[in-house]
Amino acid sequence: SFLRYFFSIFAAWFHENITLAVILPRYNTSYPWAWPRVGPAVDRAIALVNSNPSLLPGYSLRHVFASSENTDGICSESIAPLMAVDLKFAYEPWAFIGPGCDYTSSPVGLFTTHWGLPMITAGAPAVGFSDRSDAYTSITNTGPTHKKLGEFALHICRHFGWNQHVLLMFGDSKMGERECYFAMEGLYTELKEVNITTDELVFEENSRPVNYSEHLQEIKDKGRVVFVCCSSEIFRQLMVQFQKARLPQKEFVFIYIDMFGHTLASHPARPWARDDSDDDLAKKAYQSVKILTYREPQNPEYKDFVADLKAGAKKMFNFTVEDSLMNIISGGFYDGLMLYVHALNESLAESHGRPSSESITKRMWNRTYYGVTGLVQIDKTGDRETDFALYFLFLLEQIVAVYNGTQKQMQTLPGMGFQWPGGSVPLDVPFCGFKNDRPACIAPLSVYVFDSSVPQLFLSLSLACSLMYKRKLKLEKELAAQLWRISWEDMQMSNLEKVLRSAGSKLTLSLRGSNYGSLLTADGNFQVFAKTAYFKGNIVAIKYVNRKRFELTRKVLFELKHMRDVQNDHLTRFIGACIEPANVCIVTEYCPRGSLQDILENESITLDWMFKYSLINDIVKGMAFLHNSVIVSHGNLKSSNCVVDNRFVLKITDYGLSSFRTESDPEDAHSYYARKLWMSPELLRMGSPPACGTQKGDIYSFGVILQEVALRRGVFYMEGDTLSPKEIVDRVALGEWPYLRPSVNSQTHSEELGLLMQRCWAEEPMERPEFSHIKVLLRKQNRSRSDILDNLLSRMEQYANNLEELVEERTQAYLEEKRKAEALLYQILPHSVAEQLKRGETVQAEAFDSVTIYFSDIVGFTALSAESTPMQVVTLLNDLYTCFDAIIDNFDVYKVETIGDAYMVVSGLPVRNGKLHAREIARMSLALLEAVKTFKIRHRPNQQLKLRIGIHSGPVCAGVVGLKMPRYCLFGDTVNTSSRMESNGEPLKIHVSSTTRDVLQEFNCFQLELRGDVEMKGKGKMRTYWLLGENKMSE
Repeated sequence: SFLRYFFSIFAAWFHENITLAVILPRYNTSYPWAWPRVGPAVDRAIALVNSNPSLLPGYSLRHVFASSENTDGICSESIAPLMAVDLKFAYEPWAFIGPGCDYTSSPVGLFTTHWGLPMITAGAPAVGFSDRSDAYTSITNTGPTHKKLGEFALHICRHFGWNQHVLLMFGDSKMGERECYFAMEGLYTELKEVNITTDELVFEENSRPVNYSEHLQEIKDKGRVVFVCCSSEIFRQLMVQFQKARLPQKEFVFIYIDMFGHTLASHPARPWARDDSDDDLAKKAYQSVKILTYREPQNPEYKDFVADLKAGAKKMFNFTVEDSLMNIISGGFYDGLMLYVHALNESLAESHGRPSSESITKRMWNRTYYGVTGLVQIDKTGDRETDFALYFLFLLEQIVAVYNGTQKQMQTLPGMGFQWPGGSVPLDVPFCGFKNDRPACIAPLSVYVFDSSVPQLFLSLSLACSLMYKRKLKLEKELAAQLWRISWEDMQMSNLEKVLRSAGSKLTLSLRGSNYGSLLTADGNFQVFAKTAYFKGNIVAIKYVNRKRFELTRKVLFELKHMRDVQNDHLTRFIGACIEPANVCIVTEYCPRGSLQDILENESITLDWMFKYSLINDIVKGMAFLHNSVIVSHGNLKSSNCVVDNRFVLKITDYGLSSFRTESDPEDAHSYYARKLWMSPELLRMGSPPACGTQKGDIYSFGVILQEVALRRGVFYMEGDTLSPKEIVDRVALGEWPYLRPSVNSQTHSEELGLLMQRCWAEEPMERPEFSHIKVLLRKQNRSRSDILDNLLSRMEQYANNLEELVEERTQAYLEEKRKAEALLYQILPHSVAEQLKRGETVQAEAFDSVTIYFSDIVGFTALSAESTPMQVVTLLNDLYTCFDAIIDNFDVYKVETIGDAYMVVSGLPVRNGKLHAREIARMSLALLEAVKTFKIRHRPNQQLKLRIGIHSGPVCAGVVGLKMPRYCLFGDTVNTSSRMESNGEPLKIHVSSTTRDVLQEFNCFQLELRGDVEMKGKGKMRTYWLLGENKMSE
C-alpha cells in the first residue's frame, strides 16, 4: 500500500495538466451561457482534445468550474471576480472560459488582462469589450457581439437609404442585465460613425405601467425608422396601440431586435398572435414590423453538435435543451475552446515551456477556421463576425434576407423580395420634417398695409431694443464663448477609469444600477475615491452626471459662467464641464488628502484643537464667500463635501450647478437616509426641496459638521442612543419638542463651541447665525494660532509623505506573501474553513447531524499494479482522478482525500445543505460510474476498470487536525460504515445503506433495488440496496 500511496503523490509529475477555469451561471438556464447549456459542449471539446494525440502532446486538458451567480440566480459582478481570484490562486489555470454576462465579464476581463491569461467567451457582447487597446487585451469572443449587430443595422440603413436619422427605442432596468441597453449601444456606436443622427426613447419595463400613448407621440415627433428592443409582450401592445392611433402605417417601419428569436418560438409564422381580441389589430400593425435575429448555422456539423448537446445536458444535468438560437452560444464556446487549443498547440511547438498569453491570443485573432457553427472568422480585435437574419412580416411572414458577417453583405433569399405597406420604402425623415416645420412647407405670411402711425412706433421700439442689445452684448459674448467647455479627448484617464468609461462610448459597464453619487464618498459607510484624470498636465477630479446628453439652455449657460467667476481659496476651483453624450461630467480641482469625513474617521490621524479650529475656520471662510456670491447657497453641505488639499487647506466642493443635479437612482434605505442627516428640518419637510438649498439650511448643516469635528464620533452622534438614520431623519422632520439634535459634550470641547452648535441647528431658521457672525465668534475663541498651525501642518505634511512611501513599499510585499499563503491554504482546506483561519478564528471541531459519505476503490488494483510498471500505475491514477475531479466540480460535494486507489467524498459539510447531501452524492456516484465505464487504461485499452462504490448517511464530527500539514478530517461511525458499504459492494455497482435509501426516497426520483441483508464486519447484518439510476423527471 505504501507503493500505491507513493505513486499517487507523484502522479501529476508524469503527465502535466492544462487547467481551464470556467466561470458561468450554474443554475439559471434563462442565460444562453448557463452551465447546463454550455457544460456538455466544454466536456465534448475537452474529450476530443485528450483523445487526439496530435493535440497538446504530453499534456492533458481539464477544467475547474465556479458559478458567477448570487443566491437569487443572477449574474453577480461582485461574486464573479472573487471566483476568478479563487480559481487563479487555487489551480493556476492556463486560460479562463467565460463569463457570459456583461457585468461579470468586465471585472474578470480586467483581471485576466492583468494576469496575462487568455479569456475565451461566447458571451460578453457589449461594445465596451471591443476596445482591445489596453483594457481587455486578453479577451477573444467566438460568439455574436453587439458591435456586429450595429454593423448589420448600419448595413440595413444604407441598403434602404436611411442615411439621416433613426429612433432607438428600448426598455431598460438598471438593476437587471440590461440586454437592450447594451444592444442599442452597438447600434448607436456604429450609426454615429457615419453621422446618422439618433434619438432615444427609453422606458422602464417593470417598475411602472408603460405609457403607450406618450411613447407613440414621441415616435411620431422623433422618428420614422424605429429600432425597438423590449419584451415581446410590450412590443405587441405597442403595435396594437399604434394601429389604434391610426398613424400612417406606410410612413413607419419598426425593426424589432430579437436576437434569439423568442418572438418566433411559439408562432413562427404568426408572432403577433395571442388568440385574443387584439389579434386582428396586431396582425395589421405587424405589416410594418421587421424582426432581426441571429442566423442559425446551416452546416450538418452544427445539427450533430446540437443533438450531442441535448444528450449531454440530459445526462449531466437532467436538463432539456430545446431547439433554439440560444444553442449558437454553446457552439460558440465549443469553437472558442478548440480555437484556443489549436493556438496553444502552435505556441507550444515554438516555445520552451508555457507560452505567453500574448502569443496565444495573437494566433487566435485575425484567423478563419471551420467549426461546428460553420465558418468562424475572428477579426483583428478578437471578435467573431456574426451572421443575422431579417424577417419581413408583410404578407410573407418569413426570412427575407440574411447578412453574412464574413462577407459584409446582405442577400435576399431566392424568390423573396422586400415589400412595404405603402408600396415603397418609408423615408427616415419626412419631407416636411417630423413636425411639419420645414420652411418649404410653411405658407408665406400675408402682407398687410400699415397706417402712417405704425412706422413711428416701430422706429421707437427698434431704438429701445438696440440700446438693450448693446447693454447685453458683453454678457452674450461671454455666454457664447463657452470658456468652461472641455472636450473629452483632452482628458487623459487613468487606466482603470479608461476601462470603466470605454465599456460604453454611450453607455457603461460599471456596476449595474450605479449612479456616480457624491464626488468623494458614498452615501453610506464605505469610502469611494474621487474619479480622476489628467487635464493639461494637471490631475483633476471628475464628477459624472447621470445623463445621456445635456441641453444648453440659457439657465445652464448662466450657471456655468457663474461657476467660472466664483474663485476663493476655500472653494474647489471649477475647471470646466464636458457635455458630450455618455461623458457628461463636471471637472474640478483635485484635493488628494481626501474628505473631512475621511480624516475624522481615520483614527490614526491625531487632531488637536489647533488643527480642528483651522479646519472649521476654512469651512466658515468658504461658506461666507459662497453666501455672498451669485451662487447664494450650497444645498448639500456635509463633511464628505469638504475636501483637503496637499497643504491641509480645507475646500468646499459640490456646490452650484443645480441644473446638473439629477434625482438619485434607487438606493437602499440606509444610504438614502444617511445622506439626509445634515439636512435641516424645514428642508426635510418639503416634498421636493430646492437643489441649491437655502442659506439657513447651510447653517444647520454646518452645525452638524461642527459636532462631527468636535467629538469625532460620526455624523449626528447622540450619546446613549442607537437610532437608525431613518429614525433620526423622521424625528427631526417631525419637529416635536424636545427637538432631536446631536449630543453636546462640554468635556470634549469648550462651552462656547457647544452654544454655537446649538444656535446653528436651531429649529427656527431665523434664529441661526450668519457665517459672518460665526467667523467673529470663532476668532474670539481661537486667537493668535495661525503661525503655530502653519508650522505644525508643514511638519505633518513632510512626515506624511515619508510614511506614505514606506507604507506603500511594505504593503506590496505583504500582499504578495498573503496571496501565496491563501493559494496554498485553499488547496489544503475547505474554503469556509480557510476563511475562518484567515480571520484569525479558531476552527472548532463541529458535529453534523446528517451528511452522506462516498467511498470507492478499484477492484483488482493490487494485481493490476503488480502487472504494470510504476510509471503506468502513476499514469492510470492520474488520468482517473483527473476525470473524477472534473466531474465532482458539478456537484455540492467536498473531496476529503485519496489514498492510492481509494477515493473519499462527502456532501453536507462544512456547509450544511439540508437533505440535499444524499441527492448530490447519489448523482455524483452515477456520473462517476458512467465515466468509469468509458474510461480507457492507456497501457491496457481493452481492460474494463472496475469501480466499487459505497455510500452511507449519518452523523459525523469534522475538524482540522494537526499543525504541520493540517488536514480536515471526519470522525464517527458513519465513516466506518461508509467504508464497509464500499468493501462489501460489487464491481461497477453503487452500494447504498438503508439510511441513505430512506433520504433518497424523499426525492422520489431515484431507482433503487433491494439487495437484501448483508453481513458487515463489526456491524452484523445490514439491509442494503443498489442504486440503479435516476428518473428523467428528477428536478
